[in-house]
Amino acid sequence: MTTDEDTATDEWSRPERRPGTPPRVLVIGAGVAGLSTACYAQMSGARARVLEKHVLPGGCCTAWSREGYLFDYCIEWLIGTAPGNDAHQVWRELGAFDGKTMTNFEVFNTVEDEHGRSVHFYNDPDRLESHLLEVSPLDSLPIRAFTRDLRRFTRIELYPFLTAPALRTVRERAALLRTVLPAFRLFWRTAAAPMSVFADTFQDPLLRKAFRNIFFQDPEGFPLLPYLFNMAAAHHGNAGFPQGGSLGLARSVEDRCLGLGGRVDYRARAEKILIDSGGGDRGGDRAVGVELRNGRRYYADHVVSACDGRTTLHGLLDGRYTSPRIEQLYTDLLQRPGTLFPAVVSAFAGIKGSYDPRQSHSTTHLLPPEDAARLPGALQESLVVQVRSRYSDGFAPPGHSVVHCTYFSDYAYWKELRTRDRREYRARKRQVADFVRTFLERRTPGLAGRIELVDVATPATTHRYTGNHDGSILAWKAFSDADDVASRLVGKDRMRLPGLSGFSMAGQWVGMGGLIRAASTGRFAAQYLCQELGLDFRAWESEGAEPWHPGKLGSLPQLDRWSAREETGS
Repeated sequence: MTTDEDTATDEWSRPERRPGTPPRVLVIGAGVAGLSTACYAQMSGARARVLEKHVLPGGCCTAWSREGYLFDYCIEWLIGTAPGNDAHQVWRELGAFDGKTMTNFEVFNTVEDEHGRSVHFYNDPDRLESHLLEVSPLDSLPIRAFTRDLRRFTRIELYPFLTAPALRTVRERAALLRTVLPAFRLFWRTAAAPMSVFADTFQDPLLRKAFRNIFFQDPEGFPLLPYLFNMAAAHHGNAGFPQGGSLGLARSVEDRCLGLGGRVDYRARAEKILIDSGGGDRGGDRAVGVELRNGRRYYADHVVSACDGRTTLHGLLDGRYTSPRIEQLYTDLLQRPGTLFPAVVSAFAGIKGSYDPRQSHSTTHLLPPEDAARLPGALQESLVVQVRSRYSDGFAPPGHSVVHCTYFSDYAYWKELRTRDRREYRARKRQVADFVRTFLERRTPGLAGRIELVDVATPATTHRYTGNHDGSILAWKAFSDADDVASRLVGKDRMRLPGLSGFSMAGQWVGMGGLIRAASTGRFAAQYLCQELGLDFRAWESEGAEPWHPGKLGSLPQLDRWSAREETGS
């Protein structure tokens, strides 16, 4: 007897699509971009199947469990959590917020120096100005300049995430211009002003360092614009934290995909993209399917790669399809210092009882040089401490807390160490854990005795489980030389490669970093492929209303414990 599963499998194992059946779309990678692509393809009348090498959705947007704790790895704030804007509409279409509440904080981040002086970056411009003037009255000019611009940004809503740039109608372009033109000088001026230069205008040494660390650590090279934009969004509740966190968001989008009739296969590692030479447009090549590492082949009318960009180009496609723009981005700029967002070391501490209520939900601690030297592979002299159990329910057992400590770190250091000497690699991870215990005890005497475990993930961990180049979570750094090149890939090249039809790319390696950008590249990829396949692009908001609860995360098997499994060397 033939089952529905047999029929479904047969549809994907045939090189030719059966007459009268919807176009087939294969998506490589079940991160937010891949799942988004599949959702929009399904809504538009195609059949979508996602191939994921891991056992969970989300890619870097993930979490893992250990001894009753849930260690949430990705989201610190999420653009689009408040209704009434295009970013929110995208998340609603993807079901990401179904049944969820949002957590919003009045402070974006706190920065504290080694002497205990602190600065609270309130999202409210008036409160921020009053506080900063109390910290340093002598710095009234730059303080008032920053808060004046922040007030201006609170009056602007610019979230162009619904339509791919090349497909925008005259009406959509006109609406965008109506938003941009009145604020053009503000955008231009704050985009051209490096934060490092602005921060150096302060007389107070704490403020000089604190402004650089509004985004928890100093991304180095950012102008004023992204700080003002995101703080303004947070002021309106549009940069909050969704209930369920990172994995909860990924699970919700996965549920949306499945509910629309899509399919997600796990432990399905793509080995190569199948090519029909000469079968594409104007005699070029055409992508016709994917071969997995186990030798199984699946066929489709369109293939979307939503995984690491270099892996796609030089692994799955053997470097056969390139252009000066592709070479510039994935050869030249990929190796150039400062174009990738730094990798991080994460240390999660599970604590019996509550964490010090006097501490902010997120604090960047500026470290003295002797302390920073004890953090293996550290790139800056700071440690970020976030009380993650205040972000969402379900992150810690009742009566317990979770603290997430992070610092920018050098991927090459951890990769070389793990390759050369696995025992020494584990010793350095224990050194991180010991530092965290000691540091938290120094901040709150008696806390060390209540720390039940410390779990450490390194940049090598991130690379091992996601494939992201150099363990970078956010891929290309915004406002770097890669920004303009990547934007042309999305707008001018339509996320395609020269000489290859039936194929496109999505995700942060094409559309830059950030979850809303990843989700929007999935929407854009679906719009472009619909045009190719003769489908009308369609999208509508999910109607899921069942209240969220931690059980919706599903089972978290031992395999999901990134750092714990890595300790065994498996």
